[in-house]
Amino acid sequence: MKKTVYLLLAVATALTFTSCSTMKKQATAPAKPNIENLTAKKSSQTFKTDYLLYLPKDYKASSRKKWPAIVFLHGSGERGTNIWKATTHGPTKYIEKNPDFPFILITPLCPAGHKWSDDVVLGILDQVIDKYNVDTNRVYLTGLSMGGYGTWSLATTYPERFAAVAPICGGEGNIGVVLSMMDKEKKPALLNLPVWAFHGGKDNVVSLEESERMVKILKKAGCKDVELTIYPEATHNSWTATYDNPKLYEWFLEHKRSASN
Repeated sequence: MKKTVYLLLAVATALTFTSCSTMKKQATAPAKPNIENLTAKKSSQTFKTDYLLYLPKDYKASSRKKWPAIVFLHGSGERGTNIWKATTHGPTKYIEKNPDFPFILITPLCPAGHKWSDDVVLGILDQVIDKYNVDTNRVYLTGLSMGGYGTWSLATTYPERFAAVAPICGGEGNIGVVLSMMDKEKKPALLNLPVWAFHGGKDNVVSLEESERMVKILKKAGCKDVELTIYPEATHNSWTATYDNPKLYEWFLEHKRSASN
């Protein structure tokens, strides 16, 4: 991949998962990638990670225009310290062929030996929202394999943060759904959250039943817009066909959070 093709930026500052009243800083799209450390604090634990940020080519910090954003969570094979491994699969490959990609793309890196943390991903999202012109009513979430599990976890536990989600070959328990359905603020957000899941019919790593079970749980709870696409002959790689399909990004843009969800 030619790194200079993209407006990719890894942004790093000290980050705590508490609300703050700092003034939003103006930022401009860099001409080339710039990777820095992100220090995140969760309770008494401190650790460092990176994330990549793609800004649309027409992005201007001085403009009042707000841009939709996609958070992409990679799979277990891309974990580690090399931030560029996070672009092995996913929307970045689509951007190579479609430079007019109209989203801010947030691609965190999960450290080796860890799985996705809801707090860390939301902390990174909050940091990007604080620094860039993000339309908070059009924030989308997607991920593959381990990232699919992370997507299900975030979507069911924090449905109020996203306008639509697309988990690929993942799964999750039902605790997020149960807790959100018990919360008077989260319940309507979950019931109205559009979900488009994807899975290979012959997946030999994460069973198709994982996605089927999650879809069944959501529909039973009363969620209004839940769909599962199965690639009958696909094994674990159900993400290439999904992220190569412009209909996914068109579907994202069809959805926007409203005051009621």
